[in-house]
Amino acid sequence: MSSSDVGNQEDGTGPAGQPGPDGQPQYGNAPQYGQPGPYGQPGPYVPHGRVGRQTNALAIASLCCGIGQLLVGILAGIPAIVLGFLAINQIRQTGEDGRGMAIAGIVLGFISIIATAVLAIVVVVLVHRLSNNTATF
Repeated sequence: MSSSDVGNQEDGTGPAGQPGPDGQPQYGNAPQYGQPGPYGQPGPYVPHGRVGRQTNALAIASLCCGIGQLLVGILAGIPAIVLGFLAINQIRQTGEDGRGMAIAGIVLGFISIIATAVLAIVVVVLVHRLSNNTATF
């Protein structure tokens, strides 16, 4: 073994087989725990991903009401429209994200109102026809 192989002995001990100050074997020139590394202190935490504008809460609520109108009907369609228009006004003032969600909520709300109106007309027409047909028998 040559002098350049110091710290690489087969038994894992340091130079000339001597253990370190804490009784543990020394391995070459590796820094000890607790000693600062060659890179210095780590910097502040910076979250990864997108950092920037937030999504408007009213736009999210508008979209949720617009989707929820499939289960609840017109009861959620009207709030979807109102919240959507309020969200668009806030987005113009604050520059937040969510304009597309607000528009989607408004569209779904109007679809809900139109579908409810069409369904009500169909029901009235069917009831009227059935009541006229049973009277003639």
